[in-house]
Amino acid sequence: MTPYARRGVHGQTVETLARRVLSGEIPEGATLDMAALQSELDVSLTALRESLKVLAAKGMVDARQKRGTFVRPRSDWNLLDADVLRWQFSESGGTGADPALLRNLGEVRGIIEPAAVRLAATRRTDADLEALEAALTAMGQEGGASDAVESDLAFHRALLAATHNELLERMEMVIESGLAQRDRLVHSAPHSEDPVPSHRAVLDAVRARDPDGAEHAMRALLDQATRDLDKLSGPSAPESTDGSTDEKDGQAQ
Repeated sequence: MTPYARRGVHGQTVETLARRVLSGEIPEGATLDMAALQSELDVSLTALRESLKVLAAKGMVDARQKRGTFVRPRSDWNLLDADVLRWQFSESGGTGADPALLRNLGEVRGIIEPAAVRLAATRRTDADLEALEAALTAMGQEGGASDAVESDLAFHRALLAATHNELLERMEMVIESGLAQRDRLVHSAPHSEDPVPSHRAVLDAVRARDPDGAEHAMRALLDQATRDLDKLSGPSAPESTDGSTDEKDGQAQ
């Protein structure tokens, strides 16, 4: 999805307003001063209103007679929206280092991906295996952190596609936001570990049509993903996806 900032004045206005709301610069419940914003952002009132319609569609603002346009409570925001997720990471300084947000997304992945890989193991086609193998091959090639991120995203995207469940496939928007930020942190760190073996274990189980083995391999991969982040951020004894506490180091996710 193309960031709104690349979509001209309208897009830049959307991005600016969204980040101000997410950062708390415009707090929940605040009524927007339309005249002041129009002057500050140097946009027409029509352009400002159109930009606010984008945020309204994401549950971030609302407009009512007599009260005007105001920021809705965070509990009303569409936090799973791809743009809202991206804006939240941008508000973390572009590093994706918000521990609570990464933890929440990690927990969502721990619910979705083990179940998804079980379906993939029973429904995968030869074309699905080719897509997974291509992503794994790219993952094993020399390249920078951005290449490692893209190949990892391609692998997990292909896994969701292999479920042949269109609703699960759409969960890529949620999974990819957290995965991309996690990967940028981990793969940019010195001496990051080889991610191929843990992903190969998942692919081998999917190829063998072994749902139990695929789920086990995916949970091991996700547990390691948590430990990789913990090495960078410092918390101790993370809880694994099966509810146990695991302190061992292993393959990078």
